[in-house]
Amino acid sequence: MSHTLSSDQMMQHLQKGAVVIDVMTPEDYAACHVAGALNACVYEVAFLDLIAELFPDRNRELILYDATGTTRSAELAFERLQQAGYAKVSVLAGGLAAWRKEGLPLEVEEKVAPLGLRDGPYRVDTEKSTLEWIGRNLNKRHYGRIGIKTGELSIKDGKLSRGHIELDMTSISNLDLQDGGWRDLLIRHLKSDDFFAVDLFPTASFTSTGWETRAENSLNAVEGIVTGKLKIRDVTREIRIPATIAPQSDGGIQAHAAFDLDRTLWNACYGSCRLFERLGMHFVDDLISLELFVVAGAW
Repeated sequence: MSHTLSSDQMMQHLQKGAVVIDVMTPEDYAACHVAGALNACVYEVAFLDLIAELFPDRNRELILYDATGTTRSAELAFERLQQAGYAKVSVLAGGLAAWRKEGLPLEVEEKVAPLGLRDGPYRVDTEKSTLEWIGRNLNKRHYGRIGIKTGELSIKDGKLSRGHIELDMTSISNLDLQDGGWRDLLIRHLKSDDFFAVDLFPTASFTSTGWETRAENSLNAVEGIVTGKLKIRDVTREIRIPATIAPQSDGGIQAHAAFDLDRTLWNACYGSCRLFERLGMHFVDDLISLELFVVAGAW
């Protein structure tokens, strides 16, 4: 027997005493929900605890719904409640979108925010954005951050159309070494000609040249591959980076990208076993791991 209900069937069950539960976030629930629905966000760790508090009787009939019925949100809630011993659980087919399409009763407390990325230019918040790095040798790894000096992104047709980020290479920091002397020595090493020659090249930059959207995207984030030109020291090369961009409730956006880079391609060659011999303790892995966190506001 199917565990899904149409909007008309749900209306009949509600008239007989069933309870409807919106499993989306409190923000989505506040914006718009089925009239009389309660809220228990399935993404919360305490989801089952909240349900148990609201409905200690495992035989109470519960009807779940999410935003559109096209993702696993309501189905996940259904599975968890079944596993927890709730015997009478069903899911509204098509979610809130189907309910709204039928013109059935809603409660709207706020203007519903549009889904997806809003077209327009965005300025990177350099205080909230950063680049994190990880470098490795045979014995350990070191990690730290590099500050963002300036940056702009532009969204068109719901995807990244243009972007430019400039890094402040003079801000290279280390976060893992507790001894101040060793930490300062490593930072000087990274800033020297062995790696990034910061005195000569105080900035690095990335300028996007294209965007390839992945086949499937969620309703509130866009995933894809951004292509562009990365300049470090006096070398500029084309790279491809997997990235995610998501709209924020304040009208801004956040972006995230994680990728590995062969530093020797940009003439940061110290300790490379491909370029030097008999390195001993001075061996350093050619690959560095980079993770970019961007917060940008509309302007």
